[in-house]
Amino acid sequence: MLALPPAPAPSPKRQVLIGTALFVAVALMLVGSLSGLWFKFRNNAGSANWKPDKLVIPEVATNVMWITVIFACVIVQWAVYSAKRADRPHTTLALAIAFLLGLAMLNSQAYVWRVAELPVKGDTAYNTMFYAFTGTVFGLIIVGLVYTAVAAFRSLGGRDKDRELLSGLALYWYFLAAAFSVVWFVVYVTK
Repeated sequence: MLALPPAPAPSPKRQVLIGTALFVAVALMLVGSLSGLWFKFRNNAGSANWKPDKLVIPEVATNVMWITVIFACVIVQWAVYSAKRADRPHTTLALAIAFLLGLAMLNSQAYVWRVAELPVKGDTAYNTMFYAFTGTVFGLIIVGLVYTAVAAFRSLGGRDKDRELLSGLALYWYFLAAAFSVVWFVVYVTK
């Protein structure tokens, strides 16, 4: 009796990676539209009336945030690399470091807000746009921390071969690096 060969394995659906890519696309549009609004309000206000005179933004903290998010991308890629090689200790360590780097970014942003002492509602649109732009990226970093925590719990729970989740996490951190680079340049450098 002849038997038919087994059917080929179904192709992976990559739902988490596709969902992350869709969220990243929407968030990129949000950051892009905030950039456009920033430049529109800045051009309408003129250079003399745009930024409050007594505003002090600690540039060291903002530069450290930018370096931190770039370093976080490297660390998350290390987690993907370790997961592909079934190296649970290094995957866990990389995810823990990425989480701590995200917390450091939140701490630095809170420090910038504290030092700036800028009221939310001010005489110009600068105050509102400053908090809208930096607050949006603050929220996106919180989403990245939750995503990192979920990936860490799944990795610790024994799903070492779930590389799709870690690849989606890496994509999200790359997006965070791009989004924060825009905020860093538009809000903190060009002011």
